[in-house]
Amino acid sequence: MAKKGQGETIFHFGPAGIGGVKEAVNNLEVFKQHSLDACEVAFTYGVYIHNKEDAVRIGRAVKKLGMHLSIHAPYYINLASKDKKKIQESKERILDCCEIGHYLNAKYIVFHAAYYGDYSAEQCYNIVKNAILDMKKVIKKNKWQVTLAPETTGKKTQFGTLDELIKLAHDTGCFFCVDFAHLLAREGKIDYDAIFTKLKTLPYIHAHFSGIEYTDKGEKRHVITDAGKLAELLKFIRKYKIKEITIINESPDPFSDSIKALKIAEKL
Repeated sequence: MAKKGQGETIFHFGPAGIGGVKEAVNNLEVFKQHSLDACEVAFTYGVYIHNKEDAVRIGRAVKKLGMHLSIHAPYYINLASKDKKKIQESKERILDCCEIGHYLNAKYIVFHAAYYGDYSAEQCYNIVKNAILDMKKVIKKNKWQVTLAPETTGKKTQFGTLDELIKLAHDTGCFFCVDFAHLLAREGKIDYDAIFTKLKTLPYIHAHFSGIEYTDKGEKRHVITDAGKLAELLKFIRKYKIKEITIINESPDPFSDSIKALKIAEKL
């Protein structure tokens, strides 16, 4: 859904998950047939597209269909680990996504950046910042057409508040992914006015939204997305006249929930 009237938001909706190598192109075609023009490749448990030719083939379909493709990097990332080997392995996992993402015609490489551990928030920020700058050098050297997008996280033990990521984008030139469900789980409440006041000047927002279960420690698991909560989010996006936004759904049924979001947006 990329059409709009003058002054209206351009929405892109789609699921997390492109399927396996063999069915990826067919899945993208099905998404497009249902007016979904976004998708996030779930490399969350490992980069499973290894062959450059496969990536190029899928990337051609992405371009032909006009899909807005992104990648979620593996969960096994901690750029602020006390173990330097783990930091290097984390960078390698992200950069593997960047390389294959270039051939897939994926724009944003989304990842959970770090855990605070024994570091202060400021110390962790500086460590992550330096890691982002290091990876950006590799991306530039290889001429990969991708953008790093650390994500707002759902637990207080994780680096990734909205303010941290806005500052990180300013200081490094990276982008970021706003996961609204994670912000809710992290704080136990969500203040859309405060959030969109900070985001309203951006020409584009890359976002996640799903149902979520959480405790006082934060995120527990994703659940089916409530239509009423979807409508609430979309109304605030309209209220703040956000220019363009991609919303990826990560619920147990991301395809159906993305269609649900599309239908709600069309009714608003």
